Amino acid sequence: MASCAKMASCARWHLALRLNQSSGGNPMADEIIQLLKERFPEAIVEVPEGVKDPAVVVRKESIVEVARFLRDEVGFNYLSFMSGMDYPERFEVVYYLYSMGREPLKENLGPFVLKVYVEDKENPSVPTVSHIWLAAFQQEQEIYDMFGIRFEGHPDLRRIFMWEGFPGWPLRKDFENRTYTYKELEPTRPKPPYW
Repeated sequence: MASCAKMASCARWHLALRLNQSSGGNPMADEIIQLLKERFPEAIVEVPEGVKDPAVVVRKESIVEVARFLRDEVGFNYLSFMSGMDYPERFEVVYYLYSMGREPLKENLGPFVLKVYVEDKENPSVPTVSHIWLAAFQQEQEIYDMFGIRFEGHPDLRRIFMWEGFPGWPLRKDFENRTYTYKELEPTRPKPPYW
């Protein structure tokens, strides 16, 4: 058995030990959640019960630290999907993580869901994880464009679907769906003959 000094970190070594002791060597979500609770006791807000995919709600101030730990120490090296949600009392940012056969898990695992509650409905913001998972780069832009949730530290946070100056955030519950005047744009090339 390798010592902690030979492993990348003690946390990785302890997780590998736990996962190998579980039945058939398959990782158990509650073991990963327990490891997160031990490592980040102040960061974990709640662990939702009765959900399809294992999930952990993390304080927004701790998302970067927890995300980096899950990628580097646990092996969740793939961010598949991010989403924004608008509830009456808060926004929510959801991250779907997978392990693609990376140490210490050595097999595909997922999804593992991270959630962040954003209580400030007037100026919502969350630290970016685009430097941890490259897949977050455009997904954070999409969430910003549709919900107005700013991702602090994002290298190029801008609207990508709606034009600059678009009034509001289309997927917010309080968005007023107004009728816009249709304006035909000047064609940049001739119309095909079948038009």
